[in-house]
Amino acid sequence: MAYIEDHVVHDADSHVMEVPGWLDEFAPARVAEAFNARFGGKRAETLAQTVERHDDAAFRANAGAEVMVRKNHAALGAFRAADRVAALDHIGVASQLVFPTSANVWLEELEHGDDGNLLYETAAATNRAQVAFCSVDGRLLPVGYVPLADLDRAPQAAAQAIAEGVKALLVPWACPRDHATSHVALDAVWARAAEAGLPVLFHVGVADRVLPPAHKNNGLPPVPDFHGGEENFRSISYMAIPHGPMQALSLLILDGVLARFAELKIGVIELGAVWVPGFMRQLDAAFEAFGRHEKRLRALDLKPSEYMARQVRVTPYPTEPAGWIVAQSAPEICMFSSDYPHVEGGRNPKGRFDRSTADLPEPHREGFFRENFEDLLGAAMPA
Repeated sequence: MAYIEDHVVHDADSHVMEVPGWLDEFAPARVAEAFNARFGGKRAETLAQTVERHDDAAFRANAGAEVMVRKNHAALGAFRAADRVAALDHIGVASQLVFPTSANVWLEELEHGDDGNLLYETAAATNRAQVAFCSVDGRLLPVGYVPLADLDRAPQAAAQAIAEGVKALLVPWACPRDHATSHVALDAVWARAAEAGLPVLFHVGVADRVLPPAHKNNGLPPVPDFHGGEENFRSISYMAIPHGPMQALSLLILDGVLARFAELKIGVIELGAVWVPGFMRQLDAAFEAFGRHEKRLRALDLKPSEYMARQVRVTPYPTEPAGWIVAQSAPEICMFSSDYPHVEGGRNPKGRFDRSTADLPEPHREGFFRENFEDLLGAAMPA
């Protein structure tokens, strides 16, 4: 019996849980060595024990029954591709976007560093690893990372990722260090995505990046995260997380990127959605206040909120009021996600979203669990 059985559901957010050696066959030696070094110390010992458990017959025997209970490296299919196929069967989703975990965090750090070669080499190696992991089953949709730090290299990286078989392009949700996300030179990235029919995605990485470092200096004891892994956050960083995607979307919409590329779809993944209704109204307020004075706004053929409804798809957290968000924004925007196998997704995301969307009209619920994802993926949807 699968966890989801009642109707077709697509999963807009899942992850691989990398282990030491993950990039060895896909990366230059210096990239592989630097990546492996991230698993040092006590973490390496604990991880090795967890990995070893996956060879234990008794542990494997209960993997299906506990598919939504076991998390991170302990989860079925967290790092073994064949096991991920079994996990899909036990979960019951029709398809699943697959993001990196450790590589995602590292790439975000490199994006704001000084070693461009390391950044782009790491992205290319990560993308090859993602495609290889997902190649075992057409329901697994590999997400490839495209760094935006270098205006000349970004389009080349996008073309390479597409050629190697990724089904979506992940770009940094934080504005690049030296230029805007909407810089006209990056039109070549958006054009490649649109021509290939692939979405461009933002995903949470280092949640505290949007906060000044001084926010931790409050005279109180340090606040631990609730599972000690990566891509995680605390209450204060949760409150700040929307600032990054709102900034990026404001640039893409108000600087005309979504107008120039009407077929381009944008996914905002694991960055929450409770901010979306107010953000859409703020976009339209800015359009009304500054439209007569800014040439870029006069060039738009839609209201900013209408670009959101047409081209942007967002995943709420299971703890957020998904039904209210849909009702207050637009039925085309929100999507289901499990965050498998991360702890943040919880043990029963489908149940939570069923309850929070129960009062929506059935077509809007169908959009949330199925159709909005299919619209986002477009040509990348499995046959």
